[in-house]
Amino acid sequence: MRLGTVLTPINDENLQLAAQCGVTDVTHRYPGPDVSVLKKAQERIASFGMQLSVVEGYLPIENIKLGCDDGTEVEAMKTLIRQMADLDIRLLCYNFMAGTDWCRTRTDAPERGGAKVTAFHLKDVEKALLLGYKAPNADFDELAKKLTPEKLWDQLERLLNELLPVAEKCGVTLAMHPDDPPLQNLLGKPRIMHNVECFEKLITLAPSASNAICFCQGSFATMNVDIPATIRRLGSHIKYVHFRDVTGTPESFAETFHDNGPTDMAAAMRAYRDIGFTGPMRPDHVPQMVGEDDGEPGYTMLGRLFAYGYMRGLMDATK
Repeated sequence: MRLGTVLTPINDENLQLAAQCGVTDVTHRYPGPDVSVLKKAQERIASFGMQLSVVEGYLPIENIKLGCDDGTEVEAMKTLIRQMADLDIRLLCYNFMAGTDWCRTRTDAPERGGAKVTAFHLKDVEKALLLGYKAPNADFDELAKKLTPEKLWDQLERLLNELLPVAEKCGVTLAMHPDDPPLQNLLGKPRIMHNVECFEKLITLAPSASNAICFCQGSFATMNVDIPATIRRLGSHIKYVHFRDVTGTPESFAETFHDNGPTDMAAAMRAYRDIGFTGPMRPDHVPQMVGEDDGEPGYTMLGRLFAYGYMRGLMDATK
């Protein structure tokens, strides 16, 4: 397995810090249709001795989820897959949360030593913070509320039927991220990737080596499942890992430091070894530490440095 990261921002200082900590793989958010942006990012990352190996976030698929794409977004996704193959970027992470993205109601919940973490409480959902997502207009939001789980599954199947032949030909893997939080409905909008059975259905829906799972460990932990057992259950379908932990339930939870949650993280790392996982694994959301109040909640750098060392230690200890 390979130590990966997302960097916010991707600047020279953060790239150098990541490289110094032994990171090998960097995730980049979708930059738009201009492939030169992705190519320049790849070259910049390579100059620090790392590789751009994952595209994740801000993908052009919101109308696809709603079932109102006129074909533009499907073609944009096919183009992206081909561009990624041309640049030898082999992993595309996406989610199917229609009308929302990952959602929190607090970004300043207290953790160890006064660090701040993101948290979610269903009772406060009306003031939820839709991090990484903003509805383009009220009509768009209302369309999402009219969806049903059955319709979402239909739209996902259509999307996979369109994209997987291209992905297979190009040698690119699509990795589905869980709903976060993993609830059947959020803000009046249905969700379909909220338990382990949903992921098993995903794999049987479109059997393909290019149809895979992003095992966001915090999201699965919020489902209150046994993490090592679930890693083994989903097995070789896991191609990308977000390594984090949470405490609580789907209705009320908070992020933790990687060593301060309920999951046996060493057992989880051994499970990844047992299934033969060799892909990129990145720390996901991290605490904001002293002096980082102006940073993006969950994505500041000091907590990430702590996570790199913790993860590297577990990787070496479980060889």
